[in-house]
Amino acid sequence: MTSETIRDPATDHLLTPQNSAFVIIDYQPVQVNSIASMDRQLLINNIVGTSKAAVAYGLPIIHSTVNVKTGLNKPPIPQLRKVLGDYPTIDRTTINSWEDVEFRQAVEATGRKKLIMTALWTEACLTFPALDALKAGYEVYVVADAVGGTSVAAHEMALRRIEQAGGKLISTVQLFCELQRDWKRTETVPAFIDLFVSTGGTAGIQFSYDRAE
Repeated sequence: MTSETIRDPATDHLLTPQNSAFVIIDYQPVQVNSIASMDRQLLINNIVGTSKAAVAYGLPIIHSTVNVKTGLNKPPIPQLRKVLGDYPTIDRTTINSWEDVEFRQAVEATGRKKLIMTALWTEACLTFPALDALKAGYEVYVVADAVGGTSVAAHEMALRRIEQAGGKLISTVQLFCELQRDWKRTETVPAFIDLFVSTGGTAGIQFSYDRAE
């Protein structure tokens, strides 16, 4: 049971803490309350878990909101503010965050080409920047169970459009596992287990913990 030598995390074709950045857009009360493509509490659990993973694994985080400074919208939901309160928020007026200069500059400043993207709604504030990022040469990974739309059809058609353009769909738990990758990386095992349990995972967690020990 010998793990192979750890691949270069900066050039690995899979997601690693060293080659990816986390993008989170518009998890604000109006947007969350309008989601009809999945259970809203599950959506909140998953986006909070995904954000916690980004923090735990040290990913660069680009957090954007829309119309807070104009007074037309509210700040992010409190569950996210608790997780991301130490990270700056880029507020904008554009539906497509890629058309906001500060947002795009923040993405570019990470130096990462793999973007883990989450946003509300799937059909607008996720799709538009995802398509633009793909066109600009980035790899886009959408956490499909942490995003939502105003209807099931709107959500699914948006994901299909992103995938047709070359985007990749992943899940919350898949993200956790891909960032962790090896139980020998013991410094992040406690965070991994906490994330897995807090997002509803239970099967095999004792086995995983025992192996990590």
